[in-house]
Amino acid sequence: MAEPLAAIVGRPNVGKSTLFNRLTETRNAIVFDTPGVTRDRLFGTVEWGGRTFSIVDTGGLVPRSAERFERAIREQVGLAMEEADVVLLVTDVTTGITVLEHEIARMLRRADTPVIVAANKADNAARRLDAAAFYGLGLGEVFPVSSINGMGTGEFLDAVIATLPGTKAAAENERLPRVAVIGRPNVGKSLLCNALAGQQRSVVTSMAGTTRDAVDTKLTHNGVELTLVDTAGLRRQARVKENVEFYSALRTQRAMESCDVAILLLDSSVGLESQDIKVLKDAEELGKGLVIGFNKWDLVKKVTNTARDMEHRVRDRLPTLEHVPVMFVSAKTRQRIFRLLELALSVAEERKQRIGTAALNTVLREAARAHHPATYRGRNIQLKYGTQIQTDPPVIAIFCNFPDGIANPYRRYLEKRFRTAFGFDGVPLRIVFRAKSAERHGT
Repeated sequence: MAEPLAAIVGRPNVGKSTLFNRLTETRNAIVFDTPGVTRDRLFGTVEWGGRTFSIVDTGGLVPRSAERFERAIREQVGLAMEEADVVLLVTDVTTGITVLEHEIARMLRRADTPVIVAANKADNAARRLDAAAFYGLGLGEVFPVSSINGMGTGEFLDAVIATLPGTKAAAENERLPRVAVIGRPNVGKSLLCNALAGQQRSVVTSMAGTTRDAVDTKLTHNGVELTLVDTAGLRRQARVKENVEFYSALRTQRAMESCDVAILLLDSSVGLESQDIKVLKDAEELGKGLVIGFNKWDLVKKVTNTARDMEHRVRDRLPTLEHVPVMFVSAKTRQRIFRLLELALSVAEERKQRIGTAALNTVLREAARAHHPATYRGRNIQLKYGTQIQTDPPVIAIFCNFPDGIANPYRRYLEKRFRTAFGFDGVPLRIVFRAKSAERHGT
């Protein structure tokens, strides 16, 4: 399942982006002493106290006119309350409570979403005392923090963790396989999901970006129950200007985090674009199963080997994702759409595959005999044995005398040998190399 989500809100120039960078231990947010300098909203991960949660910086571009500025802030806070598990209101102890913050507080008090107040820029004793003024917002406990030097952020994070919803590990183990349909706007995601479900669950129009929310549909296909997720359309980051569009992209990211298999739907007349490649790589890093579906195949003028040529172009651009299956479909005419779903379910099963240690080591020995790894600092690398240590996604550990000496080309070579022997179609296969004690093996 997707991690719990915390949304940072507040007026400009109170240090939201600096706090985001501090909590995520990154420098992804652009920080400058000018209101509205954060041009793109940011999404990250925080680890604290044995828990992990997602966090979003909603600083963003704000209009210059006062009326449009306040409207943008209200919309931003409203969407944060709707989407997040906890809202983090960031204020500035050096300026005190403003009229806008009173208005934000009124909105937050009316909602059911928990709120935690961070009185930022409290980097000395006097300012920490000034933070008490923010109890006047009526939102509960106030935490004096300094996003610049980290003062008070530990106590603040303790409060955030205590507010997050509990883990759902047991429910996750028993849940149905989740297949998320993702892709750019207007490629036919909702039309495909509606055709597969046999009912109109999402609004389908020719306007790009019609679907704002991720829509879950439970269905049964050939006796297999699953959850189909129709996600909002993705846009290039530079075009995510409205708060609503930003949260649509955020929901797509979260749907991808919680799915087992992602079907990346493309427009056959457009093909693969750079944004699609980024989405594929994100899904790969998350360990998700992947399938590429070329939609609107009914509109493509067919010539000899059109499908083969198109697939070859995809393979040329994605040399490290050659294991991802490709299918050409038409959601409008329902051509091959159920085969696409069956392919996704097959990939979901591949993620669960566990290879026996004996069979795995037979392939490993044959691979090493055919192509031994290069020497490392003048020493031969000895591949001792391998074992699969994880499924969903699969991870194979190979024990050897010099783990640092295994170069990426050899890692890819072994991956290809394992895929040839065991499949893992559409599934990220991770291979890790570990050292074995010299005493135990006499090396």
